[in-house]
Amino acid sequence: MTDQAVDTDGAKASSAGRRPAAGSAPTKGQFLGRTRELKELRADIERAGLDTLAGRKAPRARVLLIAGKPGSGRTALAEELVRQVAESYPDAVLRARLAEPDGTPVPTERTARELLTALELPAPPGAGAEDLSAAVRDALATRRAALLLDDAADAEQVDVLLPDTPECLVVAVSGGPLTGIADVRPCTLGGLDTKSALELLERFAGSVRITVDPLAAEGLVEECAGQPGALVLAGGWLAARPTSAVADLAKQLRADGEEGSPAARIFRLTYTGLPAAAARTLRLLSLAPAGLVDPHTASALAGCSVDAARTTLDDFAALGLLRPVESPLPQYEVPGFLLPLLRALTESEDRPAELQLARARMLERTVRLLVSCRAITETDSSPAREKLAGMPRALRFPNPRAAEDWLRIRQPALLAAARLAVADGELDTLARRLMAALVRALVVHFGTRAAAAELYGIHRLVLDVAERRRLPRERAAALLNLADLDERTGRTAAALARYRAALDAAREANDPYATGRAMESVGGAHLELGDFDRAADWYGRALAQRLARDERLDAARLYGRIATAHTYAGRYGEALRNWRAAVTGHRRNGDVAAQARALSELARVQEYAGRPEESLRTCQDAIEWARRAEDLRLQAALQLRLADTLDRLGDPAAARLHRGAAERMLGDEPPEGAMAMEQGANACEIRSTSAED
Repeated sequence: MTDQAVDTDGAKASSAGRRPAAGSAPTKGQFLGRTRELKELRADIERAGLDTLAGRKAPRARVLLIAGKPGSGRTALAEELVRQVAESYPDAVLRARLAEPDGTPVPTERTARELLTALELPAPPGAGAEDLSAAVRDALATRRAALLLDDAADAEQVDVLLPDTPECLVVAVSGGPLTGIADVRPCTLGGLDTKSALELLERFAGSVRITVDPLAAEGLVEECAGQPGALVLAGGWLAARPTSAVADLAKQLRADGEEGSPAARIFRLTYTGLPAAAARTLRLLSLAPAGLVDPHTASALAGCSVDAARTTLDDFAALGLLRPVESPLPQYEVPGFLLPLLRALTESEDRPAELQLARARMLERTVRLLVSCRAITETDSSPAREKLAGMPRALRFPNPRAAEDWLRIRQPALLAAARLAVADGELDTLARRLMAALVRALVVHFGTRAAAAELYGIHRLVLDVAERRRLPRERAAALLNLADLDERTGRTAAALARYRAALDAAREANDPYATGRAMESVGGAHLELGDFDRAADWYGRALAQRLARDERLDAARLYGRIATAHTYAGRYGEALRNWRAAVTGHRRNGDVAAQARALSELARVQEYAGRPEESLRTCQDAIEWARRAEDLRLQAALQLRLADTLDRLGDPAAARLHRGAAERMLGDEPPEGAMAMEQGANACEIRSTSAED
């Protein structure tokens, strides 16, 4: 299976397959040492805080700080602490990483969204950091939960997420103090105790070499300052050289001098022992988005086969240079303490043009995988089958389930790749292709609603590129997509502003489709805001453009939207005129179902206008056209409307007949169409009354 993107059984991805983030599980493994630190941290959870000592109730969660340099095992300690106390926090154990691999703080908006998703709570796309973080605090205020915040860059990142209840626990991991957060209990990490450090070495090098020369082993631990990161590298160095003694490594470290941290010194020894091709691949892994590497990423960066890349990654993991991620797919994480060392090497040993070419190869590979991920769902299409057949086998997915699992597991890296490509600024063409392919893959596998938050972020990136490159057509498309998502989540005023900006961009691009779409959307936003006059006006502008371009299908639909605006405003004469135009348009287009629906709306407005006999005749016509369209639900809904009209006209016997017909069509369950019509009728009556007032 080494030549395939995912395993053929399409095993379901677990949250552990992702880089540790909100809701994800830590990589399993036996924890070593830190007995004293764990005991003190657990005691700090129960120890009275300053508020308690002063006789006040603690207003917020207890905050424990684990401070240490990258490679000190700070995250492993935090994970072990949370694991040990998890039973005391039954409502949730959440995790979030607050910094990117390069140290850049993660926006609070993204962190809060991840936490809400882990809590299975809504996180509206486009909502701001303040609203989302408030939603997190509100959600945790009624829960007994533990929250692990890893790689905190500053106190503000932690403070904005602190639950407003002492029933929660927050474990923060940082490189230094979190000044500004009251009553923080700090735990600053040094090295491992000698016994635990030796046991860590044994895991890589075996027990024999440690046992036969205990003094040399203890000396090596001292050279490593007991730091887990350095010890892992030392163990990997020994594992790769089974004939070397522990004293050999200690001697080389002493000969190397004191320059740099212990981890940096051992890394230099490991790196210089690598073949040239492997050394180059290792350097290029510093370009991996989110610090996550799979065989395809390594293959594209290095320009080698997927099989060769997988073997190389396994070798690096054995040397302690990569950390395997628990996942159904082969995936690795570049340790945070190694990233600065790798980046320094790329700057000194690789030309900028070579690095840019490697980035381009990686983005191109990602685009092709996303295209394949989408195409596997469209195998009933001849073009899709041809596209798949023309792809190398290594880029194909065996089935849609496997493609969806790959997309879910790799989603953090894919989104990071899009952000990095846009930030780079030199690969905008590839960045645009990547984002387009990512949007299509997310929509086809997860749906627009489920992927709304990710789509919102991607469209914002598209907008950034379009504005930077002065691409009005792409700018209009991005603004329309963002506005649509704003409108779906109730931010109609923000949507209206974006629709207007999209209209300006569409006109600049001389794009008639986007222009018409934007004008119609402006009308829809005004309708939602209750400004029916402006809604009708903008719909009319969109209609004029459609008529000028002889776009009859859209024109017929727009007559209906204009009629709706007039109905809400209580202008029934205008509404009737436009509904009749819509009926005529649909009839000329041969759209029987649309004609039936337009007739049903015409009948509704006739009744509002006090013309029940006309409404009765129109409704009967609508039933006939709904029958021809084989729309059973619409037929049933119209039968119920006929019954209501006949009741008002004083013919209850006929009304009962029509209700019975509706029940026979759909059983006792009220048809959705009827419910929707009734709700629409109520809305029209309420709005028209408001307009008259």
